[in-house]
Amino acid sequence: MELRPETPQDGWEVEALYDLCFVPGREALSSYRLRDGVAPVAELCLVLRDADALAGAIRYWPVRVGGARALLLGPVAVHPTRQGEGLGAWLIGDSLTRAEALGWERVLLVGDAPYYGRFGFARLDGVVMPPPTNPARVLGRGAWAGVRGVVVRDAA
Repeated sequence: MELRPETPQDGWEVEALYDLCFVPGREALSSYRLRDGVAPVAELCLVLRDADALAGAIRYWPVRVGGARALLLGPVAVHPTRQGEGLGAWLIGDSLTRAEALGWERVLLVGDAPYYGRFGFARLDGVVMPPPTNPARVLGRGAWAGVRGVVVRDAA
């Protein structure tokens, strides 16, 4: 298994994996509105490949909350035939280490606290994702003390 940065040649396979793993209409979710017209953070967009195919992928996007820069983690997906092997944890753990090394102080996502809690994520009170996001699913890790506000796109 090889973990490496996503390349432009991987793009169609990554999108196909996201289509396979997520519900139809995933692009209508509020997190996708934060990604429109914004380039992902290329150094943190990773793929996992075995000899045959793409096994998993993760992407990150720059956002702002109350003027503070942050990363929006997601989507992260593992091919259904490879789920349960720890590949999602590998993608998340490795990419978070890379994000810290690059100087990113805070990361947020919309997800399940029991799963993401093991990576240091906890509910973010006072950080608001665009509707219709459930506030209980807005999670963060890092330097969030005193950071409050609506999550907005960061095209810089």
